[in-house]
Formats: sequence, C-alpha cells, structure tokens
Amino acid sequence: MTNSPCPGTAVTVVAGVDTHADTHHVAVLDTVTGAVLGDLQVPADSSGYRLAERFVASFGTITRWGIEGTSSYGAGLSAHLRAGGHVVFEVNRPVKSMRRAGKSDPLDALGAARVVLADTGGQLPAPKNSDGATASIRVLLIARRSAVKARAVAQQQIRDLLITAPARLRERLQSLKIQPLITHLATTRPGSDPAIGVETTTGIALRSLARRHRDLSVEITDLETMIDTLVTDAAPALRATHGVGPIIAAQLLITAGDNPDRLRSKASFAALIGVSPIPASSGKHTRHRLNRGGDRQANSAVHQIAITRIRYDPRTRAYIEKKTSEGKTKKEAMRALKRHLANEIHSVLTNPQPIPDISDLRPLRLAKGLSQKQAAEHLGWWPTDVSTLERGKRRNDTHAQTYRDWLNTQPNAA
Repeated sequence: MTNSPCPGTAVTVVAGVDTHADTHHVAVLDTVTGAVLGDLQVPADSSGYRLAERFVASFGTITRWGIEGTSSYGAGLSAHLRAGGHVVFEVNRPVKSMRRAGKSDPLDALGAARVVLADTGGQLPAPKNSDGATASIRVLLIARRSAVKARAVAQQQIRDLLITAPARLRERLQSLKIQPLITHLATTRPGSDPAIGVETTTGIALRSLARRHRDLSVEITDLETMIDTLVTDAAPALRATHGVGPIIAAQLLITAGDNPDRLRSKASFAALIGVSPIPASSGKHTRHRLNRGGDRQANSAVHQIAITRIRYDPRTRAYIEKKTSEGKTKKEAMRALKRHLANEIHSVLTNPQPIPDISDLRPLRLAKGLSQKQAAEHLGWWPTDVSTLERGKRRNDTHAQTYRDWLNTQPNAA
C-alpha cells in the first residue's frame, strides 16, 4: 500500500528493503516520528531499482537504506544505490522466533527500515562491493570447490568398484597407489562391448571414472592458477603472509569483500570469522571457548593457517607451548592463537604494508657461485627452505634478511 507524500514538507526518511529473486519490497519511514510513509513492490531489475529510488525520494531526503541479502538477491539493488551515492547498510533477515507480527514482504521491509532507523550509532555493517576482483575470485573458487568435490566422489567410486570387482581385475589393481592407479586406468582398453561380461563393464566404468578424475585435476589446477594470479594482484601482502596459500587468501578476501574498510575493528572481524572468545564459565570455573558462529569457510581458512604455523613456525610453536605451560588446554591455546591470527589478518587487509623485495636473493647467490644446498648447509636450513624463500613461495622476512646478510659476507665467484 502506498501513502501520498506531503508536498512542501521538509522531511528526512529511511528505507528498508525485503529482497527476493523476482521482486523487492520497499518500505519508507519518517526519521523524526518513525511513521510509516509508504511501501511499494518493484521488479528486481534495473527499472525496478530506479523506481524504488524515485519512490523513496518522493517522501523527502533519503538518509540511509537498510537492505536484506546484500550479497545475494539484494546485490544488484545495493550496487545501484551505492553507485548513486546513497548510504546503504546490510540488515539481517529476522529469525522465525522474532516474527511475532507474522510474515509478509511489507512487514519484512518495514522491519528492515526500523532496524536501520534505530541504528543511530552506525553499528550496522556496510555491504560488500560485488563488482571488484573479489567477485571474480568468488566465482572461480565456487567452480574449484565443485570440481574438488566431484574429483573426491570419482576417487571414492573407483575404490568402491575395486572392492566388488572380479577377482582377476581386483588382484591386478589393488596394490597400486591412487595416483598410479588412476593413470593406469585412464589408459586401459577393456573393450567396448558391455555384453562380454562384468569384468569388461567394470573396466569400462573404472576407465570412465579415472578419466573424469584426471580431467577434473587439470581443471582444478587451471582454476587455482587463475585464483592465485587474482589474489596476488588484489592483496599481495595477504598472499605473502606466512601460511596463507592462494585458496586460503581467496576465502579471506571473499569474507572481507572488495571494501575491507567495512571491517571496523579487530574484534568485529574476529567475530565475523568465528574466532572471538565466548564466555563459558560456570561456578568456580572461568574460561572461554571458541565461537561456533561466523563465516565457517573463513574460520576453516584461519584454522589451516594455524596448523601450518604450528608445523613450520618456531615462534608459533613457542607460543602454544607457553600457553599450555600456563595451564591452558590445547583447545584453549588454539583459540588464543586463532584470535592473534585474526588480528594479524585484519591488519593486513585494512592496512597492508609493502612486501620486502626478495628478488635479489637468487642473483646474489649465483654471483657468489653457491648452490642452494651449500647455502642451506651454512645456514642450518633445508635446501627446500632456500628454494621457497628465493621463489617467494613462503614469506619469512627474518630468514630473508639473515640469508641476504650471509650472502653479502661471501666472496664473489672467480
């Protein structure tokens, strides 16, 4: 239902939008009195976006918009309004237990408007940008995840078929490891006549699954290469952080969005990715536990960083040992580590620092006539440590400077 605006009245308004695949419903409130000025259903397309904008502006000066689903059905409207200079906030859809007044599109739009009207302190999150590098990374990551799942299914089906395969076929193949097995199966010639028998049909099925697995592996590699290129261009400091590979960096960028300035504080970012401490005290016991909410994909990414740091970073291992010596359990020590990692990632996303140049290390070593093995022996490292450092595959500023200082002390090759 639409109310008529009052001509000549200088009012300021807020708008709330309930978004869907085909239509959006807009509600308008007076910022002073909170009165409902009107509501309108518009198509979820460019013409509908313009219509919604004109409708809300007809009631007065628009101060801000509250939109549900800014990363899904409301992405197009949010991008249109922000491009037009409007202030837009993301409003969570109401949970079922809070729908005491019932459920309808006008009521949901009105609820979104009331939420944004009550947010005088600017605590509502700003929506993510959906037209930058992160959008490209997101769609490629979706395709990669699908391919990884499909490859895992194909691999498991190969194992399952071998369990029930005819004895002669099973005995010939069961000793092979998975990669040699797939390589072998993809090149077999079991025949093309399924009427020959179950051994032939099983061989045909195994060959089909092996070729699918092989093709998916190529697809995954191609996608990972594209993702790594985009991630490195978009956030080189994040990609160079110790323990952050291309897929982990991609997920963290997707969570943060193309406008990481929307992440107002380290505490809010920790809550967003589910690593903020949650009080879990009772009686005489005072403790905290891990947050089981937040973005679980980002939470998984931080967990993988933690595991990598514990395995390869002496400082991280020392930190865990310090926490456990203080009486913390392994879970509590891990929780504390994840919070520190969240703080570090927040700083890298919101205030990235220049990456130290390591392109001089390899030419400097070659100028000294030294092999990677010789350098590693002098420094007490593994040769792979020297290799990954020179190629920039694993950032370690302290090791890089130690390596450079040592190389500078060596005489040049004759």
